Amino acid sequence: MNDMSNKWIGARTIRPDGADKVTGRATYSADNTMPGMIWGKVLRSPHAHAVIRSIDTSKAEALPGVKAVVTAKDFVDFPIDKSVMLGIQDMRWMARNILAKEKALFHGHPVAAVAAISEEVAAEACKLIEVDYEVLPHVIEIEDAIKPDAPILHDWVRHEGKPSNIAGTMVLKAGDIEKGFAEADIVVERTFTTRPVHQGYIEPHACTVSHAADGRVTIWSSSQGQFMVRAMTSLLTGIPQSNIRAIPAEIGGGFGAKTIVYLEPVAVMLSKKSGRPVKIVMTRDEVQRATGPAPGSLMTVKIGAKKDGTLVAAQGTFYLQAGGLPGSPLRGPVGCSFAAYAIPNVLSTGYDVVSNRSKVAAYRAPGAPHGAFATESVLDEIAEKLGLDPLDMRVRNSAKPGDKAIYGATFGDVTFVETMDAIRKHPHYKAPLDKNPRPGVKRGRGVASGFWYNAGGESSVQVNITEDGNVVVTTGHPDVGGSRASIANVVAELMGIDHSRVNVIIGDTQTIGFSNLTGGSRVTFASAMVATASCEKVVGQLKERAAKIWKIDAEAVKWEDGMALPAGDNAGKFPPLSLKELAAKANEMGGPIGAQVQLNTTGADPGYATHCVDVEVDVDLGIIRVLRYTAAQDVGRALHPSYVEGQIQGGVVQGIGWALSEEYLYDKQGRVDNASFLDYRMPVCSDVPMIEAVVVEIPNSKHPQGVRGVGEAPIVPPLAAIANAVHDALGKRFYALPMSPPKVTARMDEA
Repeated sequence: MNDMSNKWIGARTIRPDGADKVTGRATYSADNTMPGMIWGKVLRSPHAHAVIRSIDTSKAEALPGVKAVVTAKDFVDFPIDKSVMLGIQDMRWMARNILAKEKALFHGHPVAAVAAISEEVAAEACKLIEVDYEVLPHVIEIEDAIKPDAPILHDWVRHEGKPSNIAGTMVLKAGDIEKGFAEADIVVERTFTTRPVHQGYIEPHACTVSHAADGRVTIWSSSQGQFMVRAMTSLLTGIPQSNIRAIPAEIGGGFGAKTIVYLEPVAVMLSKKSGRPVKIVMTRDEVQRATGPAPGSLMTVKIGAKKDGTLVAAQGTFYLQAGGLPGSPLRGPVGCSFAAYAIPNVLSTGYDVVSNRSKVAAYRAPGAPHGAFATESVLDEIAEKLGLDPLDMRVRNSAKPGDKAIYGATFGDVTFVETMDAIRKHPHYKAPLDKNPRPGVKRGRGVASGFWYNAGGESSVQVNITEDGNVVVTTGHPDVGGSRASIANVVAELMGIDHSRVNVIIGDTQTIGFSNLTGGSRVTFASAMVATASCEKVVGQLKERAAKIWKIDAEAVKWEDGMALPAGDNAGKFPPLSLKELAAKANEMGGPIGAQVQLNTTGADPGYATHCVDVEVDVDLGIIRVLRYTAAQDVGRALHPSYVEGQIQGGVVQGIGWALSEEYLYDKQGRVDNASFLDYRMPVCSDVPMIEAVVVEIPNSKHPQGVRGVGEAPIVPPLAAIANAVHDALGKRFYALPMSPPKVTARMDEA
């Protein structure tokens, strides 16, 4: 629980961006305009798979009002045979994703781009670009892509010495898997599939770019990392990073998908060619067709246990769709699926499969929900067969401090059991459930757990005292999930001042030191750690200033409630000096007061979550409704409880959509058939109940405020929890998502 002595840490303070967002004053990237600005549009492939023989842009360039046209030849050439990594992204694939080079690899793949005096002229010019395609057979699904006679997307991809659509593998192992299964009293092996699902952010990708005459580039865009935008744009265009300034706008959702670039490098080259600022805004159709969803999956999980429920062996085989270019999040299912459990014998294998879909992007705990769906479903079946309570069995097998995770780390604090205990003790888990409330309707209850690594990484924070004695904090991370509010709470607490006197802003790439992406559940953890170090330096400066005024040693000064005070009677008798008073004397006593701290933060313990859900199934219509949902998660310490609860609730809602309704539909030509929010069925308010977030607070001993990452673990359990609840209702297990009405009725019709 929160330390009751805290005034601001743990308080539900007013969010600093709230008023501007609800009144429409907040500036998103599509809101930017500049004098002389022109508009960009992207020409996209009409084919799912085709060699690009040639591109003739002459007619487009001749159209009145057109100022520039670019194709892949205008960008840095990244040869196929040499990897160029930026973080986890390979620029070979990024370059070919922003504009197709040798091939168009999915319907909607960018092929060329135009800048013109209006969107209408730019769109008309796109129609005049003549592309000579050699149309090739396409492949959409994993099952088809891994067949021996499948159309091969890339002739340079080899698997086991042969041309293949398996572009990469990952293997983790512990113990002796064969020996482990031989010791088991019960073995359950099942195969599962999930569909690609889009992150569904409200704000489409957009940017405004100015390439000035002196070669300086300024980019305004919504992203999960302005330093990522700068670095990727530099690599793809060949412009030095020192010449690029990336300014973060407000972000209307990202969930991991805005950790890469689509438009910024294209807009930069259009601006360079035209000499004019260029703005590009995707349509919703473009977002759905050509930006990264989470991958689909084909998974087989086999788990062996003793009669008492002790797990002795686990094997997972995970095929993930990468899209048209390599790079699916294999570390999610391969590393996370069994990590929360102490299983002595494990073999976990992942395969990265290319197919003619848009390249996948991160989506909240990338890959972990897939693996948890399979693993937690099999665990539920084992508990059922052994007659054990599913949570009791999980508690029995929880990893413990000092255990070595399959992915190599040795666990410090493990708070998995506490999340399960929170559910076991909750009224929801204990409440009776009428399984047959009325004819044609059945109800069931399910549980599942989830694990995510969490991360630290590079962060920078600047804390400055203003002349009137208030505090301005500059961080280097876009605020996706409430980091400004959380950091304001931390700084107000440490400085001993009212929350309203702290202003937190997001710096651009030229006003704050390097900060890594907003992703991986790292930002509040990392920025709070760096903000703490900055505040400590500032408080040290304030104590030194007070000591000079009083002509005593700085060690004889203490800081309490926003004031400098003598540390004791021996220090002398002096009236307190407030922050405002010290700020007013700053220039007389040494100049401005402030400190910047930059760290590569460490100590981010994993996140654990356990969920309980009740569902109702209309047997005749196949409609599954979620009636009640409770999600317990150890958050370390809730700096701002409202945001923590919102993160948990948001992850659950996205998991409900993944489990019940969301999927991409393709026609026979390999084109997305539901590229709109009307046809792509995400949950709306009427589809979900009020989700109860049970915030478990066991402070992380490696963090000054006890913070543990929150944002990703909540999306890991819902898929399995809902599937387990549906089984409890119907007595039938579903191994394929989404459990949409046609699939439910078909399953009910089976003998």
